[in-house]
Amino acid sequence: MEISTASNHVKINGNIKSVNDYQTIKTTLDSLITHEKSITIDILDSISITSSVIGYLTKLVQKEGIDLRIKVGNENLMELFDDLNLVSLFHVTRL
Repeated sequence: MEISTASNHVKINGNIKSVNDYQTIKTTLDSLITHEKSITIDILDSISITSSVIGYLTKLVQKEGIDLRIKVGNENLMELFDDLNLVSLFHVTRL
């Protein structure tokens, strides 16, 4: 997995599947939320997302008040967000 940022925009390439991926995402977003209250995440091609990342993103929205918007490029990941009833919480849309 590779991650890049520009202002309040985060792009993730590759599958989100390991503890290291979670740590990288968390570290990146932790640094952004110190000065951004609205963040857009583009998950370009991951087919899944770990429960730890979902839990962390939920915390950002519900406890930190971050306006989070996720754009996904993979239909399977879109279906996963839909199955977990997270589309409205994270404002998930297709890329």
